[in-house]
Amino acid sequence: MFRTSRRRAILALAVAAALTATTAACGSETSDDNTGSAPAASASADTSLADKVPADIKAAGKLVIGTDSTYPPSEFLDADGKTVIGFDVDLFNAVAQKLGLTTEWQSSVFDDIIPGVASKKYTAGVSSFTIRADRLKEATMVSYFKAGTQWAAKKDTTIDPANACGKKIAVQTGTVQADDIAARSTKCTGAGKPAITIDQYQLQSDATNAVVSGKDDAMLADSPVVAYAVKQTNGQLALDGAIYDSAPYGYVLPKDQTAFAGVLAAAVQALIADGTYKKVLEKWGVQQGAITTAEVNPAS
Repeated sequence: MFRTSRRRAILALAVAAALTATTAACGSETSDDNTGSAPAASASADTSLADKVPADIKAAGKLVIGTDSTYPPSEFLDADGKTVIGFDVDLFNAVAQKLGLTTEWQSSVFDDIIPGVASKKYTAGVSSFTIRADRLKEATMVSYFKAGTQWAAKKDTTIDPANACGKKIAVQTGTVQADDIAARSTKCTGAGKPAITIDQYQLQSDATNAVVSGKDDAMLADSPVVAYAVKQTNGQLALDGAIYDSAPYGYVLPKDQTAFAGVLAAAVQALIADGTYKKVLEKWGVQQGAITTAEVNPAS
């Protein structure tokens, strides 16, 4: 999902609504009033790691997490419209459990999360953030997953990502995919071909629905997000082309918290070692994005 900057309805529900309209995902703004906590994945606390948690965080006993909860299967709202669920949630809850901490998930507009972490509004940002050089100038990041970009279009409709000139393409605003499609459009016009009509949506669910409804010809987003969206449309959408430009996702911490970042990386590594990491990814069908080593500020 490589989100560069990134989503308030659940994609599954938004798509279900689109399917109902068709047969008879990104709508509304998210606020911090929309909070919830999902049950943590089962992970044993590690005293040696817990002892390394900074004193102020240990005293608080919990990690307050900013997330854009409209990005299934990474992070999205459960049927109660409040509880944040997803593979990002399960995995980070397990990280917190390793450190003897609890979590409080607060829904936010994606663009507001990194500033919120910098101002200490949030202890961390967990929202499928792709680790990039520009982000590393603002924050400290810990890698935990890897994803690429994937396209999808209506079933039985083929859109060539390498030649989408003249097509209408849906993308979430502020994402690396928005940059990707803008560059492709420039290449089209430079070659004397029609520009790509780029429809940008605040929420990924709205981008998905635009393709389901036929308003747009195709969409592109992070590979696990597109695979999940295709599954949720019950065959109305299909994957198009191969995954490309894979890069790591990272937890976001304040720039000056490299020591705590090291503790988080060690906790992720412990989950990889004890098998919890694999179980979480397999539960959500995203095991193809597994990494073997968690790193602090890896080269982007």
